[in-house]
Amino acid sequence: MIVAQDPTALRHHLDPLRAHAERVAFVPTMGNLHAGHLALVTQALETGAKVVVSIFVNPMQFAAGEDLDTYPRTLDADLSALDKIGTDVVFTPRETDIYPYGSKAHTAIHVPGLGDGLCGKNRPGHFDGVCTVVYKLLELVRPDIAIFGEKDLQQLLIIKKMVRDLGLPIDIQSGATQRAEDGLALSSRNQYLSEEERATAPLLWQTLRDCASQLQADRSADVVSVLTPATTALEQAGFDVDYLELRATADLRPIDRITEDCALFVAARLGKTRLIDNIQIAAA
Repeated sequence: MIVAQDPTALRHHLDPLRAHAERVAFVPTMGNLHAGHLALVTQALETGAKVVVSIFVNPMQFAAGEDLDTYPRTLDADLSALDKIGTDVVFTPRETDIYPYGSKAHTAIHVPGLGDGLCGKNRPGHFDGVCTVVYKLLELVRPDIAIFGEKDLQQLLIIKKMVRDLGLPIDIQSGATQRAEDGLALSSRNQYLSEEERATAPLLWQTLRDCASQLQADRSADVVSVLTPATTALEQAGFDVDYLELRATADLRPIDRITEDCALFVAARLGKTRLIDNIQIAAA
């Protein structure tokens, strides 16, 4: 496995691959890798392409007061895990490699519509930061395929639109959410949870499943009649709910019944930890 620490080293390793018409698959990460990340990398390896993984904690997607400074950084362990599963290249740029004049002075990419609600409403500017760094990484790696996890479904849909709108010749693929045995979606931030909070956290996924079952059982049911008591139950269990909403996956507009492909999205804080999850629901 090759570790490229800057864009020049990355080009040095990728140019010969392109010269020999090798396909490249890319998985961007912020490190502190868990089984969810490694599942995406394994999916990339299964395409038969050479696999590049980036590790970069992107300051542009963190708002003031969020956990940029304390976000877990475990580079040695990450490199070991990636090497074990057969990753070809790991790109570990510095902040100055991505933002030469600082992230606050950098041009931002904004995807309208899809990023305005849900996490975009609760974390203003977050998706501009995500799109900007993803675009820059895609331009540096120039992959044929890039893979993103469905746990961040809003992010996945935004990136697909950005790539489509900007005409980038990249196949954006998705990887299924990986979960602990009790259903909690794997996340680097789960380690912030106390023992008591960790025991409560799976209720988020259970609530999504229960709500989806109710809405699918009676497709004429008004979503408010299902989601309002579910939100109350989460709050009584100790969650501070940012949102629990049903949205169409085509354009992320709110809908009140299952009349098309859609997803239930939830974000809630448990103690100091913000958790997100979703469940997709087919129209028929």
